[in-house]
Amino acid sequence: MWMNRKTGSVFLKTLNHVLNVLKFSTNVRTQPPRKPGPSRPPWSLLFFGTDQFAVESLKVLTSCRNPSKGIVEKLEVVSLPGDLPVRRFAQQNQLTLHNWPPHDLEGQFDVGVVVSFGRLIHGGLIDKFPLFDVGPILNQELHKVQKNCTAEELGAALATKGAHLLIDTLMKLPEKIANKREQGMMGVTFAPKINTSMSWIHWEEQTCNQIACLCRAIGCRIPLRTIWMGKTIKLLDFVGKCHTTDQRNQKPGSVYYDKVSNTLAVCCKDGWVAFKTVLLNKRLTAADFHNGYLNQTIKKNTSNETAEWQFISRKARTEEPQKNDWRGQQN
Repeated sequence: MWMNRKTGSVFLKTLNHVLNVLKFSTNVRTQPPRKPGPSRPPWSLLFFGTDQFAVESLKVLTSCRNPSKGIVEKLEVVSLPGDLPVRRFAQQNQLTLHNWPPHDLEGQFDVGVVVSFGRLIHGGLIDKFPLFDVGPILNQELHKVQKNCTAEELGAALATKGAHLLIDTLMKLPEKIANKREQGMMGVTFAPKINTSMSWIHWEEQTCNQIACLCRAIGCRIPLRTIWMGKTIKLLDFVGKCHTTDQRNQKPGSVYYDKVSNTLAVCCKDGWVAFKTVLLNKRLTAADFHNGYLNQTIKKNTSNETAEWQFISRKARTEEPQKNDWRGQQN
């Protein structure tokens, strides 16, 4: 499904992308494995991951190497080059670390665990594991999304819940496999990668609530943006919907400094929203932006007052969807 420009839909699709991580499913391949795996734990695991979300699962797996728990017999890690959270954690905890793509895995591991890895895993590599995460749901739990939750907050909550769900699956893997169920097609959507084209605000079309949803969905990664005097401005520290008695200009994009709240109030489709900080060459408070730019331009050219006091919308470019190998994605 293509991303539309309704920011409420943007937030839902972003949540959908994060929620997909909860489906830690493990499946026996339909093709005969080259070497039969054990029928019960402890398991020999190869973990694929990169970011902080993945670290939460790796932490729990590492703690389960205790022989008394009987879940993990061997744990090694595959990560990508660079100073990444998973790579740092593996080094700090003396876990064997493989570079991507790994080689010579035949017969060494029972299960491959993929959590927020960021690379497609081809079928030849998947076939090296008697058990692997490739499709049917073995374990699943609903998570209630709190009102006004940001994508960052949701990701942190799901990382913790997903890690414990993973352990529950590994503890009862034979039973879970016997009761696996196929994923339904209802509600399936395409979750595109977040990119900067999504961050442009369309003041004439977007409501206060839609701008708030957009900020909660991508604001922690990509600041919302607009145009002022031909320059790109990044809008930071979103406050939310605000009330104003300013009657000078009610046109979408109109901006003025609200001294009482020390914010920049901007008119959108159905009201006003406020920001405390902007980034224009350097980080500026609302007061700094007003004193150094808004107020100065008005003094220099009173005949062009409307343009000087208005943020301009810029149309986002359409980007091509990414092709995915579903077998290697986090499920």
